[in-house]
Amino acid sequence: MPMNDPARPGALDLRPLSARSVVLSLLLGTHPPEVPVRELVRLVEGFDVGGSTLRAALSRMVAAGDLRRTDTGYRLSDRLLERQRRQDDAVHPRTRAWDGDWEMVVITATGRGPAERADLRARLTGLRLAELREGVWLRPANLDRAVPGDLDRVSQRWTARPDRPPRDLAASLWPLDTWPATARTLLGHIADAHRPADRLAAFAAVVRHLLADPVLPPALLPADWPGAELRVAYTDYQQQLIGEVRARVGGA
Repeated sequence: MPMNDPARPGALDLRPLSARSVVLSLLLGTHPPEVPVRELVRLVEGFDVGGSTLRAALSRMVAAGDLRRTDTGYRLSDRLLERQRRQDDAVHPRTRAWDGDWEMVVITATGRGPAERADLRARLTGLRLAELREGVWLRPANLDRAVPGDLDRVSQRWTARPDRPPRDLAASLWPLDTWPATARTLLGHIADAHRPADRLAAFAAVVRHLLADPVLPPALLPADWPGAELRVAYTDYQQQLIGEVRARVGGA
């Protein structure tokens, strides 16, 4: 069983979206991540969020540091801009040709508490590294992305060429059977979701699933890997959503 398998085959993570989740989902998909008040009010109406509910949610989100109030509307806080960057990378990952090398990160720091260890694991997973054994993380060196410099304080990094066949190694590290099964289930659910709120919830699940895509070189993936299809579906939805918002606001 892959060591980094998060879910059952075909399982969907479809969470009902609160007013806060609706606002964040919309802003995280907006570039730049700022929406005028008038546009935001018109936008959330399409997702069953009323004006009073929206005002209460916005007040709480500003107090919690999720949003910043601007002269004309609301903008993602600096803290959530990093989350948007990760989402953008999930939807549009930057890759390069793979020559067989693997990235390897070995954790060298000791004496860390549970919270620090959990945070480090989350950061390494966010870099699409997988844990071979405790403290040893790796992945094919096909991603064009920077590794934060502060990781050098707790780890050492190498370029490696494992003796193990790369397809076998990849299959042991990532859920290469369950991930595509869930992706195909999501694609089917999207096709059947017609209410705006249901579609937004479905595409929020798509983004969460894309964050778990290992983005491996094609040579290491099973046939008919649905990652590209899922990304195209999300990109098309975002373009459609922006068009609908502009039409509603322009006709207000």
